[in-house]
Amino acid sequence: MERRSFLKKAAVGASVGAVAAPVLAQSQPTINWRLASSFPKSLDTLYGTAEVFSKRVAQLTGGKLNIRVFAGGEIVPPLQVVDAVQNGTVEMGHTAPYYYFGKDATFAFDCAVPFGMNSRQQTAWFDQGGGRDLMREFYKDYGIINFLGGNTGAQMGGWFRKEIKTLNDIKGLKMRISAFAGKVMQPLGLVPQQLAGADIYPALEKGALDAVEWTTPYDDEKLGFYKVAPFYYAPGWWEAGAQLSFYVGIKEWEKLPKDFQYAIEAASFEAHVSMQAEYDAKNPAALARLIKNGAKLRFFSKEIMEASYKAAVTTMNDEAAKNAKFKKVYDHYSRFQRDQNQWFSVAELQMQNFMSSRK
Repeated sequence: MERRSFLKKAAVGASVGAVAAPVLAQSQPTINWRLASSFPKSLDTLYGTAEVFSKRVAQLTGGKLNIRVFAGGEIVPPLQVVDAVQNGTVEMGHTAPYYYFGKDATFAFDCAVPFGMNSRQQTAWFDQGGGRDLMREFYKDYGIINFLGGNTGAQMGGWFRKEIKTLNDIKGLKMRISAFAGKVMQPLGLVPQQLAGADIYPALEKGALDAVEWTTPYDDEKLGFYKVAPFYYAPGWWEAGAQLSFYVGIKEWEKLPKDFQYAIEAASFEAHVSMQAEYDAKNPAALARLIKNGAKLRFFSKEIMEASYKAAVTTMNDEAAKNAKFKKVYDHYSRFQRDQNQWFSVAELQMQNFMSSRK
């Protein structure tokens, strides 16, 4: 259902009066669902977004649609949420779609691609620019319907045991990094590793990793990476606006009363906006604490950024040449991003650059 359709119906419902909603809710069946998250409870913003969503759905349905959230590993492994929803183990999931890059690289467009759009642009593409229709067409093959599930905003470039000044410093490094970025960086000599959140610190501490990337200062502080790898780099060019998604099995979705479907659509959008706002509010203080505790803030050199960009373009074009689903979304996404970058350079960038120069 389109969000505007829900808003129209909500407006009509509001005019009926305060008594109407409970009466309508009482006429509906009570439904209990399970939602598998990819994230541990300790990451309260990532995991917590699913709880925000669940509580809002219960409110909007008068307690008739109850969605219980399970942290990564409680029902299924953190990186198997797609499979769990697809095969009906759970009715819903909350995850970062690029975790499933190995199944099909097209998943990444529902989350983040290297040198992709920022948070606002990603939301605009999905909600208003045609991205929702493209991705839902893709997800049909997996028996899934997807909804906005939050965005972290631009992420950091990760934690390194040593300074990374040139391309030579990257060669041979074992780094926990997203699958797509890892594929881009392999030709530059990086040895990419994929690990779920709870497994990263032990691997770094034991020396199995030389570097890690996760999300933003607020989450990175909780995981304590600075204690082992003090050099903190920016930007995370592979995640300029990492969008999460709620997954619902299509068969379960089609069983729901229409009012419950509207509630899921509305609650997912509220949770989506809430996550970005929470990160924006908490990241500045978290970064300041990290630096105070010994983190050494650094920025990737122009040499590294240029080489990474060139490698990303090559990787994307190679994937498009062999994957028709990827190419269909990539062509549309790229056109939208070009227009967005032109617009943002006119007012947004000029204003931000000026304000960043103020004390």
